Amino acid sequence: MSPRSAIAVGVLCLSLSSPALAQQEAAIEAMQDYLMFAEETAGIILPQQIDQMVFESALFVDTRSADQHAAGTIPGAIHIEWREVLDRIEEIPTDRMTILFCDTGARSSQATFALRVAGRSNVVVLQSGYGGWLRDAAYHP
Repeated sequence: MSPRSAIAVGVLCLSLSSPALAQQEAAIEAMQDYLMFAEETAGIILPQQIDQMVFESALFVDTRSADQHAAGTIPGAIHIEWREVLDRIEEIPTDRMTILFCDTGARSSQATFALRVAGRSNVVVLQSGYGGWLRDAAYHP
C-alpha cells in the first residue's frame, strides 16, 4: 500500500468512527455531570423506608431474570431485566418514585445509574434487594 493510500484509509477510518467517538464522549460527560452533583446517597432507598404510603405510591421494577421474577417478587412489581432498562425507558414513569430491585442491589444499582444519567431522577435502587424487602420492609401488603 502506498503512503498516500495508507493516509486515505486512516482518514476514512477516523471519519467513520467520529460519530461513535462523539457519542462516547457525550455519555462520559453526562456521567461526570451526574457524579459531580449527586448526593452520596442519591438514588438509594432502604427497605425500612418502604412504609404503606411509599409502597402504594411507588412503582417497583424487578430487574432480575425472568425465572427469579416468576419465583417471587414484590407484589405489583413489573419485570424489566437490568440490561433492558434503557431499551424500555418509556415504561419507567417520570411522575412518581420508581424503585428498582434485584437480589442484592448489584444489577439494579447499575440499571438505576443508567436511568439517572439518562435524566430519570425519580428512580432509586432498593438497598439489599428483594431479600432485604422481605426481611426489613416497614410495610408488606
